[in-house]
Amino acid sequence: MAFQDRTADLPDDQRVVMTAVGLTSPNGNNLEDYRAALLAGRSGVQAYNIRYVGDTLAGVCNFEATKYQSRRDMRRGTRAGTIGIWCAHEAIARSGVDWANVDKSRVGIYVGITEHGNVETENEIYSIKGYDYDTTYWSHHHNPRTVANNPAGEIALNLGITGPHYTIGAACAAGNAGIIQGVQMLRLRECDLAIAGGVSESIHTFGIFASFKSQGALASHSDPTKGSRPFDKDRTGIVVAEGGSLYILERLSDAKARSANILAEIVSYAINTDATDFVLPNPERQAQCVQLALKRGGLAPDQIQIVSTHATGTASGDSQECEALRNAFSGCAGVRFNNTKSFIGHAMGAAGALELAGNLPSFQDRVCHATINVDNLDETCAIDGLVLNEPEPLGQVDYILNNSFGMLGINSVLIVRRF
Repeated sequence: MAFQDRTADLPDDQRVVMTAVGLTSPNGNNLEDYRAALLAGRSGVQAYNIRYVGDTLAGVCNFEATKYQSRRDMRRGTRAGTIGIWCAHEAIARSGVDWANVDKSRVGIYVGITEHGNVETENEIYSIKGYDYDTTYWSHHHNPRTVANNPAGEIALNLGITGPHYTIGAACAAGNAGIIQGVQMLRLRECDLAIAGGVSESIHTFGIFASFKSQGALASHSDPTKGSRPFDKDRTGIVVAEGGSLYILERLSDAKARSANILAEIVSYAINTDATDFVLPNPERQAQCVQLALKRGGLAPDQIQIVSTHATGTASGDSQECEALRNAFSGCAGVRFNNTKSFIGHAMGAAGALELAGNLPSFQDRVCHATINVDNLDETCAIDGLVLNEPEPLGQVDYILNNSFGMLGINSVLIVRRF
């Protein structure tokens, strides 16, 4: 069967490109610093203490939030909103778009999330217990903090955007899902510029840590930088992380018209559902999602140079995904597989978007960043082409495939190519 990238046949007003990314991660607040940390093998995971759970590990972001937001607005809003506002401003600034003259009614905001507002809700409950749970002390900001369209709505308010805004709740597949939604809305001409990706505030809510701990899936290690260790036989679970990555997406025709710098073109995507378990992944469905994305793009598996894996550091999840990858990429000797969570932990709703960002510079530097902390590879995770502990130079990088999966069996795959 002959394969041909189907986007090449589309008119420019149906082709969608990434013209900038704004991000904050546990090891960098812009793409350059983030990429440098990944190539240097520098982890952003640190020791962390969370109410009721105690000492643990987390991927913590450290960015200048007041650069784009007043302290008053930060107190009124959510941590997820603050992360989203930072990422959106940074993306716009890096895009080169003439923001002052952009029609804000034609800008769409599509933000993938796992959860939001839990942080502030937990804090309010903690506070009113000191007043015998008298709800007259409950914050009147609670409702806008917890409605489903926050944090996309906070971004819209901050930037004066009057086009469509909403969040995409897709568990830990949400980063990819936000980008996919942006692509679809641009192709439907519902907007002319999309701010799309994912954000996570997860480290600030003790409920997430407590749930993973009770499940036996919360990572621990005497050296925090070695706590996140997907594929390693001695992995102990998930390192919870916060972060965000939002992209400026445009139709190729518009990007060309303003001579924009193009980071990548989005060539295909797929979303499907396991429909088998609340939390345990289904490798057959994951493989089908990868295969569907390849088929939609008119791509053969061996045309992909880098696969960014979802692997979280859990015993079953890593092994199941590797089974799916062996199925989808059987016999593809030129494909390389890496993992970004080993550096930053699991950024939940931001994971897919952040992990894709970390790999995008491969189109220019032709290097596949490694998976770190693999001292003893679990044989159930062995895949030909798995890049471990040291970056691997590649002759050419034309296509990157980004896996991102989530609870309740949602799977997402995004494929981008060098432009």
